[in-house]
Amino acid sequence: MTDELSEEILEVPVGSSDEVAAEAITKFSGTVAASSHGQPVLYVDASTWFDLALWLRDEQQFTQCVDITCVDHLLLPGRTVPAGVTAERFEVVANFLSHSRNRRIRVICQVAVDDLTLPSLVGIYSGVDFPEREVYDLFGISFTGHPDLTRILMPEEWIGFPLRKDDAPARVPVQFKGTPQQR
Repeated sequence: MTDELSEEILEVPVGSSDEVAAEAITKFSGTVAASSHGQPVLYVDASTWFDLALWLRDEQQFTQCVDITCVDHLLLPGRTVPAGVTAERFEVVANFLSHSRNRRIRVICQVAVDDLTLPSLVGIYSGVDFPEREVYDLFGISFTGHPDLTRILMPEEWIGFPLRKDDAPARVPVQFKGTPQQR
């Protein structure tokens, strides 16, 4: 019984155990597979971001992109990334869902500071319209081909990107509703 339990806990490398990740590695050059908490993770180049998403939908039955977000690693320049991945300051992360396969897959793209653009996935997954706008608004990552890439949370006249680690915190005083006033 103990041997059976230990086999369930051990994870086999993603490249050999996950058929979608294994096929993505061979189909899209520069793609690196990893695993995080039992979920396959694909690291892709910006040049294959759109093509991989289209392939996931059309050939692998991942019919939903449930989220797109961004991570600013300014304070972690020496972080660990899988072999074959060049760490950049920003990572754009997309989570795809396949109901027919009953599974998820995460796709991560490193975005360099000198080229803050990725192709928009709105033409493939219409539900990423607002998440892409949010990433643009809060981090400054542009999605080329997006039908309405405008600010969604911050005022149009806002200067800067509030979720970047180098954005000046508290530069604008904020008055919260219900804040006790001085007497």
